[in-house]
Formats: sequence, structure tokens, C-alpha cells
Amino acid sequence: MLDVYLRITTILVVALLFGGMFLFSGGFAAFLFRYLPPADARMLIRKVFPPFYLFVIASSGLAAGISMMSDSFSAKWMAVVMLSAIAARQLLMPAINRATDLGNKKRFVWLHGFSVLLTLGHIVVAAVVLVHLVR
Repeated sequence: MLDVYLRITTILVVALLFGGMFLFSGGFAAFLFRYLPPADARMLIRKVFPPFYLFVIASSGLAAGISMMSDSFSAKWMAVVMLSAIAARQLLMPAINRATDLGNKKRFVWLHGFSVLLTLGHIVVAAVVLVHLVR
């Protein structure tokens, strides 16, 4: 019976992670740049990304921890999301900010593109784990 509750809890946590990442990436960021002046949008994005990454780290870590005993597939992939989100928050995000501050557009474009692909990868992994869990 405990396995059923753990699976349901994992499904809910991964669904929250998937939905949160999807909404933030596809909706919130685009909304800011559409309705705020570019300088204000950039400033707000810089302030919002650290808590966003904490959300991804905490949600994926919780999902990995809950599923560790009953579903190694989900546990492994959620751990990958958690560890790569830690690296993104601690290394990639500051590098993107430095490139912006130094006016290094080429480096910014490359790093930002990598961060977008990483976030899309996180979303895809969460979707795959979610589908795996509900089968």
C-alpha cells in the first residue's frame, strides 16, 4: 500500500515540476519581455531565476528521493535534473550574467542558448518520467 502512495506522490511532484517549468519558460518569461521595457524585463528575470532554479532543484530532488526505493528509472532521471539544475544555478546563471554585464554578446548568446536547451531538456525529462509513472 505504501508503494501506491509513494507512486502517487511522485506523480504529483513530477507533474508540479513539469507544469512549473513549462509555465515559467513558455509563459512568464515571454510575458515579461512582451509587456515590460527590455531593461526592466531583464532585471526582473535576473531576480526570478535563482528561485526558479531552487524550485526545480527542490521538486526534482523530492521526486528522486520519494521514488528511490520503488522506481529507479524515475529516481535516476530526477536526480539528473536536480544535479544539472544545481550546476545551472551556481555556474551557468552567473556566467550568463557576467557575459551580459561585460557586453560580451557572443558569449551571452551561446550561454543563454545552452540554458534554454538545458531547461527544455529538463521539461522533456519530467514529461518522460511522468508518462513512465502513469503507465
